[in-house]
Formats: sequence, C-alpha cells, structure tokens
Amino acid sequence: MDVKEILRMMVDAGASDLHIKAGSPPGLRVDGTLGPAEAPPLTEDDMNGIAEVLVPERLIEDFKNSIEVDFAFSVVDVGRFRVNAFRQQGQIGMAIRRVTVKELDIERLGLPPVLRTLAEESRGLVLVTGTAGSGKTTTLGAMINHINTARDGHIVTIEDPIEILHKDKKCMINQREIGIDTRDFAEALRHVVRQDPDVVLIGEMRDYETVQAALTAAEMGTLVLSTLHTIDASETIFRIIDFFPPHQHHQIQLMLASTLRGIVSMRLLPKIGGGQVAATEILVATATVRELIVENKISRLKEVIEQGEYYGMQSFDQSLISLFQSGRITMENAVAMSANAHDFKLKIRKLGIAEPS
Repeated sequence: MDVKEILRMMVDAGASDLHIKAGSPPGLRVDGTLGPAEAPPLTEDDMNGIAEVLVPERLIEDFKNSIEVDFAFSVVDVGRFRVNAFRQQGQIGMAIRRVTVKELDIERLGLPPVLRTLAEESRGLVLVTGTAGSGKTTTLGAMINHINTARDGHIVTIEDPIEILHKDKKCMINQREIGIDTRDFAEALRHVVRQDPDVVLIGEMRDYETVQAALTAAEMGTLVLSTLHTIDASETIFRIIDFFPPHQHHQIQLMLASTLRGIVSMRLLPKIGGGQVAATEILVATATVRELIVENKISRLKEVIEQGEYYGMQSFDQSLISLFQSGRITMENAVAMSANAHDFKLKIRKLGIAEPS
C-alpha cells in the first residue's frame, strides 16, 4: 500500500490516529479505540518507502541517526496530518494524527460559549489543558478562528509542528514552526513582543523559559494562548508554579493572579451514535480565584468552579451531568470519566438522575 492509499483509508474510516509499523496491518483509532485495519501487514520495505515520501528533507539526517522527528504535512483531497516518526527494534514506526482542515467553530464543536468570551480578552493568559488527544489543538484552533473573525489584530503562532493552517480574515496571522522558522519556543518568544502581536499562540509550554516568556508577554499586554498536559485547573496552576525555583513561587503566584484569564481542561468521551464529545472543566479568573492563587489556597479552586456558573465556570462533574442529560453520553461513561465515581453517584442521586445499573 502506498502512503496516500493508507491515509485515505484512515479518513474513510473516520479515524483520529493511524499507527504503522513493519509486520502488522495499519492500526486505526476510531472513537478512541485502536484496532487493526482490514489490510495486509506492512513490510519493512513499505515503511522505508513511506518514510522516504513523508519525512521532510531537513529532518532526514536526524532520522537516520535514530532520532525521533515530528512534522506535519498536507495531501491534496485527503487532509492534513501530524506525524511522529520513530524507530522500534531497529525499524521504522509512525504515529499519524489527522488534523482537521475545516473551519473550526466553537459552537459547532459543542464547546461552552464562555470560550468566545475568553478568546475576546484583550490581554492575559488562557490555557487549554488535557492529556494527549483530548482536543486541545482543535479547541485552540477554534478560538483563533473566532478572534480572526471577530476583531482586527496581529496573531503570531509558535508551533511544533504547525497543525491547523489559518488564513487571514480580519487579522493578519503569522504561523512559525520550530526548526523551520525559529530554533525553539524560548527563542521565538524572546523576539515575539517586538513583532507587535495582539495574540500569541504557543503550541505547548514545555519548560521554564517558555513559561516565563509566556507570563511576561501576557503581563505586557498580549493575549497568550497555550496548552499544558495537565488534567484540571488546580494541577495546571501547581505545574506552572513548579516550573520555577521555590524562592520565586510567590512572585509567580502574583504574576498568575494578574495575568490568568481562564483555564479550559478537556477530556474526550464516546458519543452516543458514534464519534466523541468533550467534557470540559472551565475556570474563569475572577477576583476570588486571583485571591486564592496569591494566598496559595489553590486546592479550594474546585469549590469556586462548582459555584461559578454565573461566570461560565463548570466542573468536570457538572459537564458530565449536562452531557448525559442532553443525551450525548451514557451514564456508564460519565461515571467512568468522573474524578471520583462514589462522589459523582452521590451528586446524581441528589439531582434525582437515574444511576447506571
């Protein structure tokens, strides 16, 4: 099978991810479940040929030296994809994720309306968090699209690699890729404030330098959007603080309190009828939230989130209950995805909602 044929098979199956290696048929992840495609096993020659076609020339030497490489590419009439190419047992393997090329819309994706409000902030830090494959990139793409259609300005994205391509609408958008347009996130962020940005999207905050630069840019009057691999708002704030040495923790708490605008944490669940749907925890940085951050009472944020419906906040449990009541997920999946199944069952009992058998 040639690479275009495999990718088309992936798209036709509605798969989010494709896994390929020698000795096995392609693996397709559909609605969160990975299984083999109805295709013959790929050979070592097949994998070598796919690598020759896909791996960009600038990364060939790195890959020959057994270094894993990340890149993105588009295929006409098929789609856009993000790839991690690696070696296992001396042979080539690849994990390929399909990236949407459709225009992303917050409402059509079923995301909470408060995301529009967060995207319309003139300055500050907005974070989208979750595990790998939880929809962070798609959500950020929808927020950028909303900004691009709602206001004039200059958007700079710094990504590794560029996944979703944006066209200029009301905004001018410059998308910079690590390894092609700049050396690394920290280097790009050192210069971005001189590029007159209104909005900066950072693909991922991975290290101390990137986090520090993001906070500084937000403090200087730019809207900064980024991601972290954290499961909820409390863990996100703890993680940011822990990037810094202990003697700086209080200073960072003060910076976060002044710059943070919101945290959107995501988990994907199987949707009734097929596909997946996102459960979201939403934290909006109110005066109470800022006070708790400064006073290092971050463990109390969950309580504030559950009581913050007026501001557009919601906990994961509240999101799961809403998804169940709207007929989008099963109660079994809601219970399984909740942080504490026992506490979740108590909540639904108090609400008079039927428990799973």
